[in-house]
Amino acid sequence: MIQTVITPASGKRLIAKSLVNHPAIRMAFQSGTVVIVAGTTNGYVAEELLHAYGTGTEFSRKRFFRGITLPHYEKTTDSGRLPDESQFPGDVIIQKGIWQKGKTIFEVVDDLNEGDVILKWANAVDLVRKQAGILIGHPKGGTIVAALQAVVGRRVRLILPVGLVKRVSTDLNSIAALLNMPGASGVRMLPVLGEVITELEALTILTGARVELVAAGGVSGAEGAVLLIISGTSEQEESAKLVLTEVCREPIFAL
Repeated sequence: MIQTVITPASGKRLIAKSLVNHPAIRMAFQSGTVVIVAGTTNGYVAEELLHAYGTGTEFSRKRFFRGITLPHYEKTTDSGRLPDESQFPGDVIIQKGIWQKGKTIFEVVDDLNEGDVILKWANAVDLVRKQAGILIGHPKGGTIVAALQAVVGRRVRLILPVGLVKRVSTDLNSIAALLNMPGASGVRMLPVLGEVITELEALTILTGARVELVAAGGVSGAEGAVLLIISGTSEQEESAKLVLTEVCREPIFAL
């Protein structure tokens, strides 16, 4: 059995690495469309996927997000965006292995069909129900509402990479009812069903081992970190050690 501390940044990298060999993503990458909706975690996902397939060595995740959560002293718009979005690169749209630079989900969603994949980050995750919650700042529901047209209407696969730092204990439907109530202010929430990939699933995908969350928190760079227990065969545990060595020094996300 292995105990390990995973910081939020290391968790983002770990999740991203696990998705490189996801069967649905591999198939869509080669013969369909993969949509990676801009977000901080998805920036790591796009980085790993584009690097693995050799199609995006010039990709930068520095401004690869729309809404973002920052300390109160950092200025954002009412919808949670940076005041200056001039460097926003668009989402990462990959059609039959070719990165369609500058495009967004809004431009391709009507053409998505079963077999295609949308990767959308989340702001909250219910580990028991395997459900994710998306905070909404846009008056028309933003990218998740656009994505659900294809997910519900045409059975496009929705994958939700989300770190354990975003876990909540209250039912997401109850949270959404509170945030979406007429007369409330601030962001809203939309609970969505899809394939949730946290650090737990990521390590299992990469190693085959069983992974459990046992504690959380830390200081001096470990704020938001989680303590995980990894157990499996000797080969699985050795594989986990190698994976953890690759991600353990991931620097914190910075603008």
